[in-house]
Amino acid sequence: MPYVISEPCLDVLDKSCVEQCPVDCIYEGERMLYIHPEECIDCGACEGACPMEAIRHESAVPERWHDHIDAGRTFFETLGSPGGATAVGKTANDPDWIKNLGPRQGSAGDRGQSRV
Repeated sequence: MPYVISEPCLDVLDKSCVEQCPVDCIYEGERMLYIHPEECIDCGACEGACPMEAIRHESAVPERWHDHIDAGRTFFETLGSPGGATAVGKTANDPDWIKNLGPRQGSAGDRGQSRV
C-alpha cells in the first residue's frame, strides 16, 4: 500500500485528495477515506492536497497511526478492486474498530472526541 490515509481524516472527509487523484483510487467509507493499494499509482498528488495532513507514504506513517495501514487493507477485503471509486460511491466498509471510535472533536456535528 503506497499511500495511507490516517486518523486526521476521521469524520472530516475533506476530499481534496479525491479531486487530485488522477486514477480515482480514493474510496469513501462512512467515517474516513481509503486509498486502494492496487489501484494507486504512487504519484503522491493526494498527499499534498490533504489539508489535514492525513495522507502519508506507508513508510512515513507515524507509529501511533500504524493501525490505519491495516484498516486500509481491511476496507478493501470485501470491496475488492472495483477499478474506480466514483462508480462505487460511499460504502459501509469501515473496519469495525474505525466504526466504533468516538466522534472526532471539531468534525461535522462536533459530537465528542476520538482516540487521537
